[in-house]
Amino acid sequence: MEGARQTVRVNQLESPLGAVARLKEKSGQAFLPPEAIAAGERLSADFTRAQLQPRLTMAYEPRLSAKTKGKAGGTADLCDTALAARMRVGRAMEAIGPELCGVALDVCCFQKGLELVERERQWPARSAKLMLRTALMALARHYAPSASVGRRNHSWAADGYRPEAGDLVVVRPQAPGQPRP
Repeated sequence: MEGARQTVRVNQLESPLGAVARLKEKSGQAFLPPEAIAAGERLSADFTRAQLQPRLTMAYEPRLSAKTKGKAGGTADLCDTALAARMRVGRAMEAIGPELCGVALDVCCFQKGLELVERERQWPARSAKLMLRTALMALARHYAPSASVGRRNHSWAADGYRPEAGDLVVVRPQAPGQPRP
């Protein structure tokens, strides 16, 4: 771009999420806001990093030699990065909810087109894009909660109150059996 090379992980012209990102409303505005697209891309990146994509090729390592007796398989063989990504994907799916997480996974992670999602789920035409929009907006709220949702700073004193050094009382430890001054 502009005479400089950039590393690209996803071709937006081939990605179903990229196709949805190019959709416009009747008013000419984008169908999905940029934060929803970014949330979908982040989910896709976490899904890939978590190694949740099904294996398409044969594994040439012996099945039984990788495991030893008494050792757990599966998650024990994953690195910390993959485990953390799996936890992030799980939390994102919980935030979206069970009704919407399937369409987000299908489009963002499994790279299924909207028409295929509608056919597989037996939904009416053009309903997948609305469901995906709802899912990605919930996902965007999960990844970047607004400031009003966050924790507020609370003060124990009234506005304008500031303690002075003379107001402080110093308590010194006493030896057992001695009266307090």
